[in-house]
Amino acid sequence: MRLILAPMEGLADVYLRRLITAQGGFDRVISEFVRVVDQLLPESVFYSICPELLQGSRTDSGTPVRVQLLGNHLEALAANAQRAIALGSDGIDLNFGCPSKTVNRSQGGAVLLREPDTLYQVVKAVREALPEHITVSAKMRLGYDDTELMLDNARAIADAGATELTVHARTRAQGYAPPAHWHELARIRSAISIPLIANGDVWSPADYQACSQIAGTQDVMLGRGAIRHPDLAHRIRQNNETTLDWQRLCGLIVQFWREVRADMPEKYCAGRLKQWLNHLRVAHSGAERLWLEVRAERSTQALDRLIHNLEPDSDPVRNSSGQP
Repeated sequence: MRLILAPMEGLADVYLRRLITAQGGFDRVISEFVRVVDQLLPESVFYSICPELLQGSRTDSGTPVRVQLLGNHLEALAANAQRAIALGSDGIDLNFGCPSKTVNRSQGGAVLLREPDTLYQVVKAVREALPEHITVSAKMRLGYDDTELMLDNARAIADAGATELTVHARTRAQGYAPPAHWHELARIRSAISIPLIANGDVWSPADYQACSQIAGTQDVMLGRGAIRHPDLAHRIRQNNETTLDWQRLCGLIVQFWREVRADMPEKYCAGRLKQWLNHLRVAHSGAERLWLEVRAERSTQALDRLIHNLEPDSDPVRNSSGQP
């Protein structure tokens, strides 16, 4: 079993990556994407998106972090992959799954699923630019509008030399609408010789078991499930369906707010808190009540007072070994 924290632009940032991996259970994190156009990016761009590079490409709790690149310019992708590895990234991941209209209009992300040969060329360019022992992984969806090219795309990525492939079990057109189509992942697994990592709609240990059985792989990438349930990976390993109690979750919210307030420009802090609470409230009634209190509040000082009132008697964050 390998459990990997998904790349989620603007959501799974360094603050949530730090907090979620501290709960234990994750083998790896994929960073938010570094967007590559047609040139070698300065080191500062990589450090901004993946600050973990400054500490051995690991989170504070020791979970390895892999930089994800997005784009289609072969030479620029190869050069930026080399730079990310030189900065210490735990391999390179290639984004063929982003559904953003803005990204797709610039020929990045999921739109490339219309062109299996382009996928092949992108992966091949990055693979050949790096030493053989460096992992080159990729993430895709089942397709763009439909699944007609699903197997062609997966084979193109594998044949070009990718080490492993993660597949979000929806097309770009399906967005995030339920259900995830895990049965399609079984078809992909049978069509490629490299490891398959399943992704989509794993909200609980029971979902993990079902996804693993249907897709035929024990390796799963957790996305929004881990945002709503920060201890999900740990509970999957324990096969424990008991979710975080409200007191413990309050402690995590307090920690998150402190770190956001310490590092982010003040004008962005309130929005960042509300974004996470908007996910938490789907799964936790206490978070719903807190969301109703903070959603219209713009003053960070007022939010400071609200969050301070949540502070529990003890620190809920697990130690650096990831254990309770």
